[in-house]
Amino acid sequence: LSSKLSRKSSRKYLRAGAKDTHSYVGFANFPNQVFRRAVKNGFEFTLMVVGQSGLGKSTFINSLFSTEKTLAPTTQIEEKTVRLVENGVALNLTLVDCPGFGDAIDNNKCWEPVVDFVERKYLEYFSEETKIERCAIIPDKRVHLCLYFIAPTGHGLKQLDIEFMKRLHERVNVIPVIAKADTMTADELIRFKAQITKELNENNIKLYKFPEIEDEDEKKQFDPLRERVPFAVIGSNQVKEVNGRRIRYREYPWGVVEVENLKHNDFIALRDLIIRCGNLFDYHFRLLAGSVDNCFDVDFKRMVLSSVIIS
Repeated sequence: LSSKLSRKSSRKYLRAGAKDTHSYVGFANFPNQVFRRAVKNGFEFTLMVVGQSGLGKSTFINSLFSTEKTLAPTTQIEEKTVRLVENGVALNLTLVDCPGFGDAIDNNKCWEPVVDFVERKYLEYFSEETKIERCAIIPDKRVHLCLYFIAPTGHGLKQLDIEFMKRLHERVNVIPVIAKADTMTADELIRFKAQITKELNENNIKLYKFPEIEDEDEKKQFDPLRERVPFAVIGSNQVKEVNGRRIRYREYPWGVVEVENLKHNDFIALRDLIIRCGNLFDYHFRLLAGSVDNCFDVDFKRMVLSSVIIS
């Protein structure tokens, strides 16, 4: 009898706990306050680009964020932060370029500097987070996304690609990108994508899964874009105006290829899934609200704490 009364009173309490307020308290404005603070300070996003030299990584980044910023050719990992502003919203974009890997005669363990970089950023954030006296907002320089550029060979992944992604996929969100898609025919791309997907599955390489979209209209719009993984893209620094619209393009003797044309390549699909459907900014909104569940961060903390206990 007492348990029945307890359950009954519990249900009554739950129903009572959901009641609406009849006067303005102010907590309904919390999301707006968080967003205004975020807009004022700017969103932070760290994007890593990995791939062999000559695959057009810097050109692609320019196309992705409509900038003309370039990363000078180098054999070392380089960071460059640019502040982009669109309609009053600032994005502090940190580009991490890992050029030239695989170009050496001996490529044994060439992924180690990249893995060390990713883990070092986790450690720096973890160290700040665990300080007794820490900043109200901790600068987040962890790598949020890695675009892994694949050479358009048409024969599948190289062994180096497989080994590299095996080391990365448990530490950072990885999205495979086929570079210079305009060098392949439509049929070649279909076969190449299928082969890459097959090899990724065979090697148990986990790719970034774009969050599910609840809005039915947006779901219909973005679900077909997900099916284009791995994304076959092109980039260009050539810009012209057509009917009042600025477009990036590549011109050949046989015709023109437009960067932002889904009939020509997957650039739009990749850009919209990263940015326009809210995944990028949703991540940061939840981060500022203190409710991010980052599996990589949790795994890293577990690893650090385990090493401390063992030592």
